[in-house]
Order: sequence, then C-alpha cells, then structure tokens
Amino acid sequence: MPLPLYLLALAVFAMGTSEFMLAGLIPDIASDLGVSVGTAGLLTSAFAVGMVVGAPLVAALSRNRPGRAGLVGFVVLFAAAHVVGAVTANFAVLVATRIVAALANAGFLALALTTATALVPPDKKGRALAVLLSGTTVATIAGVPGGSVLGALLGWRATFWAVAALCVPAAVGILAGIPRRPVRDDRPGAPALRSELAQLGNPGLLLVMLLGATVNAATFASFTFLAPVVTETAGLGDLWISVALVLFGTGSFVGVTVAGRLSDRRPGLVVAGGGPLLLIGWLALAVVAEHPGALLVLVFAQGALSFALGGTLIARVLYAAPGAPTMAGSYATSALNIGATAGPLIAATTLDTRAGDLGPLVSSALLVAMALLIALPFRGRAGLVR
Repeated sequence: MPLPLYLLALAVFAMGTSEFMLAGLIPDIASDLGVSVGTAGLLTSAFAVGMVVGAPLVAALSRNRPGRAGLVGFVVLFAAAHVVGAVTANFAVLVATRIVAALANAGFLALALTTATALVPPDKKGRALAVLLSGTTVATIAGVPGGSVLGALLGWRATFWAVAALCVPAAVGILAGIPRRPVRDDRPGAPALRSELAQLGNPGLLLVMLLGATVNAATFASFTFLAPVVTETAGLGDLWISVALVLFGTGSFVGVTVAGRLSDRRPGLVVAGGGPLLLIGWLALAVVAEHPGALLVLVFAQGALSFALGGTLIARVLYAAPGAPTMAGSYATSALNIGATAGPLIAATTLDTRAGDLGPLVSSALLVAMALLIALPFRGRAGLVR
C-alpha cells in the first residue's frame, strides 16, 4: 500500500479518537453539564447526524476541487470545533461543536475514501479501506483509552484539547505527503453529479448500505454505553474503562486487518462466518457481563467481529457504486454514520427498562440478527456470494 494512505490514516486516527472517545467520557460530561447519561449519549448521535448529512453534501461541493487543499481545510475546521468544545460550559453549544466537527470529519473521510481508491488498483479497494480504518482502530487502542485516562485524571475537557493538538501533525503530514491529485486518478473526467446521485437508485447499492448501517448501529449501540457496563454491572473501577476500550480497539484492529485481506475476494465468507458469531457474542456478553474476566474477553472478540463485518460491508459500498467515483466515499460514510446515529438512540431507550445497563447489548444482538435476516435471501444482489 502506498505511503500517502498511511498519512490519511494518521488524520483518521485523530478524528477517530474524537468520534469514539465519548464512550469513556459520557458519565463525566453528564455530571459536569447537569444532564442525564442518556442525554449525554446523544452527543454521539449528534456527531453521527453531522456525518450523515455532511458526507454527501461536502463531497458534492468539493468534488471538482483539489483533494489536498480540501483535506487540510477539513482537518483545521475539525481542530477549531474541539477548541470551542473544550471551553464551553453549555451542553447545547457542546452539541453544536460535535455537529461542526462531524461535518468536517465527513468531508475529510469522503475525500479520503475517494483519494484512497484512486491511489490503488481497482481490485484493492477493500485493502485500501482497511488501511484507512486502521486509523480508527488504532484510535480505539491508543487514542480513546488515552483520552479516557486523561479525562479521569484532568477532566473530560483535557481530551478535547488533546484531539485539537493531534490535528496539527495530521495536517502537516497531508501537506507533505499527499499529491494535489491522487496519483492514479487518471480518469478523463468525473461523471456529472446527477449521474453519480442516480447510482442511489441501484438496489444492490442500497442493500449493502443498509446492511453496513445496521451492523454499525449494533457496534455503536453497545460501544457508546460500554462504560456503565464496566463500572456498574461488572463492578470495576473507572480506569478499567480504558482497559476495556483498549481490548475493543485491539480486537477491531485485528478484525479490520484480517477482513481487509478477504473483503476484496471473499466478502461472502466474512459475512457468513462473522455474522452469526457477532450475534452470539452480543448475547453472551449480556449474560456474563457481571463477570469481569469474561466481559473483557468478549469485548475483544466483539471488537474484532464488529469491524471485520462492518468494514467488509462498507467496502462493498465502494464496489457497488462504480458509476460514482467522486461520491461513492460519501455513500460509504453516510452508511457508517446512519448506523452510528441510530445505534445510540436505540440503545438509550433500553437504559430505563428492566434490562438497565445491559439493554444496549441486547439491542446490538437484535440489530445484527436483523442484518443477517436481510442479507441471507439477498446475498447475491449485495455481492456477498463469494
């Protein structure tokens, strides 16, 4: 894989740290700003809503502009949103900064996906996507747990300052290493925007977007509310939240790396093998969450399976939209974040039920089951037969 892909992954690392770090900060933010844990969890959904809306909008506006300038601009905007978030004492303002940061993240990721696929041969899209997603998974291994520890020691605002600081080397790396235009972007000209948007009428594309969104909803449903499971259900201390996040992140890195080598050639194998295991894992986690050892082992396993399955499905979005070379990245980004929006919202409704802190885990299991029930009869149309 070419070096510029890893420079893009560095920026994805900074943005992924921000997107996922709230999983370890929700209780502190809720306490500091005087809102409930469920309400604070909506910060994750606010970020995801900005990603859903921003990805196609920003991709359409920047499709004919040099990629490097747009990428750097989005990183700078992302950093500025975190500076404002770090100093505000108003929950509504914090929500607004999450939306602005999400718009910047969405624009960056849409451009980065388009750039990545132009940097590699057409049959390596899955591996290119795996490199980009590795930035996110490394964020869950190092950035997010580090932010959780920083938040526990210095307060949640310190993590916002840290994310803003991470954006500086990311921007410098992009300026230094990314060409003005992708080196393999030798298309005579991108199709008209109307033609690219018309790809959304393709049933196969819509199906694989739905599957990717549903699996990602399952991931975010539990990941957003993992901290209460660790501290309340399992009875562990606050610093064990960071341990759980490291394990989830390590598993996600393993999953996306392994699946990245299979998603181009054998996507059906990943879905058929990983899907049922992911479903069983969420159910098992809900049953044994009171036992710290079993909880931590399953957190690792669920991280691996979630990202293996989700990453494979999102890679299929890029394959299913060959007629949208500048917009396909935004379709993949929107699918990811429709799931990230819906997952925490669904999970939040279960917190006040008899299931309590385990409600999000049950929600994740039901979402994966729904995805499998949809994928099974339509796997050929979704490109999942191999």
